[in-house]
Amino acid sequence: MAHPSPALLGLLLLLIGQAATGPVSDPLPRADQAAACQKHSALHDRLDVVEKRVDDTVQKLEAELALLLDAIEAPEWSHLLDTGKPAVDILDSKVEGAAS
Repeated sequence: MAHPSPALLGLLLLLIGQAATGPVSDPLPRADQAAACQKHSALHDRLDVVEKRVDDTVQKLEAELALLLDAIEAPEWSHLLDTGKPAVDILDSKVEGAAS
């Protein structure tokens, strides 16, 4: 049976001593911790307000887009959209009748 080295035993005793001393005390005084918690809470409150504004704006834009699409698809505009010609693919590099 092999015997552990003295360095290994010393390290083991050091770890046991650290575990036995308990948790490390708070690095900040309570007053500083309370101020940090208040700042953290205030930041979350501000982020919640921003999130609500973004959600409201997206909902308004979706409603406006729906109104615009309904207006475009209305019968009084359909004759402008239905030209009888095939649609032109603007991303296609080969356009008929165009000089190369």
